[in-house]
Amino acid sequence: MSGLNSLTIADARDKLRSKEISAVELTEACNTAVAGSDALNAYSVKTPELALDQAKAADARLATGDAPDLCGIPLGIKDLFCTKGVASQAASNILEGFKPEYESTVTTKLWGAGAVMLGKLNMDEFAMGSSNETSAYGAAINPWRRQGSDVALTPGGSSGGSAAAVSGDLCLAATGTDTGGSIRQPAAFTGIVGVKPTYGRVSRWGIIAFASSLDQAGPMTKTVRDSAIFLNAIAGHDAKDSTSADFAVPDFEAALTGDIRGKKIGIPKEYRLDGMPAEIEKLWDDGAAMLRDAGAEIVDVSLPHTKYALPAYYVLAPAEASSNLARYDGVRYGHRAKLQKGEGIHEMYARTRAEGFGKEVQRRIMIGAYVLSAGFYDAYYRRAQRVRTLIKKDFEDVYASGVDAILTPATPSAAFGLGEMADADPVKMYLNDVFTVTVNLAGLPGVSVPTGLDSQGLPLGLQLIGKPWEEADMLNTAYALEQAAGFVSKADKWW
Repeated sequence: MSGLNSLTIADARDKLRSKEISAVELTEACNTAVAGSDALNAYSVKTPELALDQAKAADARLATGDAPDLCGIPLGIKDLFCTKGVASQAASNILEGFKPEYESTVTTKLWGAGAVMLGKLNMDEFAMGSSNETSAYGAAINPWRRQGSDVALTPGGSSGGSAAAVSGDLCLAATGTDTGGSIRQPAAFTGIVGVKPTYGRVSRWGIIAFASSLDQAGPMTKTVRDSAIFLNAIAGHDAKDSTSADFAVPDFEAALTGDIRGKKIGIPKEYRLDGMPAEIEKLWDDGAAMLRDAGAEIVDVSLPHTKYALPAYYVLAPAEASSNLARYDGVRYGHRAKLQKGEGIHEMYARTRAEGFGKEVQRRIMIGAYVLSAGFYDAYYRRAQRVRTLIKKDFEDVYASGVDAILTPATPSAAFGLGEMADADPVKMYLNDVFTVTVNLAGLPGVSVPTGLDSQGLPLGLQLIGKPWEEADMLNTAYALEQAAGFVSKADKWW
């Protein structure tokens, strides 16, 4: 049955339960789509045989009439998640050949729910990047193209492969991780929904670390309802993760009533940046009008320390990365450089890391080591931690005033061309995270919702920032925005 790979999770769930389709048929359709998608470079590893085995098991489970929502649903898994016996390389040459003997908590929950793994998805190396151009596998390609142009566009980063796969119907949904916007930014660039949960809502165990106090896993899906279904499956306390919060997990899907009457939505004045494209400004104003028409009250709010968020993030994240990546030394697993005669372990460490890490990862390790060094710890790292506390307090003050959620743009532009920033100052690339990093610094939930197209026919997204642990309320507001925007555009298939 053709076209099954374009189904949403919710539609596929209904068809599977009514026996209209089988998990095997659905998986075969996705496997076929994946096999014909090499031009997108979204998958780093394809697992068609494993997927069919899991689909057969899902059909047996569905036949009992008692199967979870994700039973039989084919998914893509970002290469940052450890999957037992399947290459998990974090898109880095330094982890070449690494096949874990264990499964991440997130993927354990997914397979326990009967989901199907189509393969591992491309990403920026160690999740460091905003365009998926730092990957050892080469860049993933956005399924969307500018009108009248064949220029290859970025799907965003670091979860670029996940975004491209979901947008291009190469899976029904995918896992992503978000350290400074790496779920929400690629979701906006590809016209899909991306959810960054509250820090601690989803276990980080078995996810290769970038910056441990900022990393958070979440769903990348075709609709808000699909994100709610997916989040229900992966959320919850995990004793193996010391940062996992022991809070009850509500039924996120049941919260999607679309009724936001009386809700107060904040518009932060600090997010109106100098030089912001008129299209982004209009999208934001239109989004606020949609929520107002749905019954919400729109109020201006202030987040005064927002202007310090990006520099604070690019001190803290590299500092944590330099510590986390110290373990990759060629001794226990992954790439090991060959020694020349007379060389010792120190030369092996140095050459292994020089050969295994890409330029962006090397840059961030060096920045992190610098800001943590004895002479600069107080001047940079400790000061950035103080700024982080102030940013968190800004949000707390806004929510304490009665605001239920905050509406902002998700990105400062639509997707840009691959290679267009190759010769630019790295800070220009970092500015892609300008609207998203505050959410990670404050540990809040955020969601990107596709709400329109730019003048060149590329998708644009708006971001909703929710209160901590109130993803259900945030997703309901996102659902109301999604319904009002009526975004149904898909990329024209060229691959």
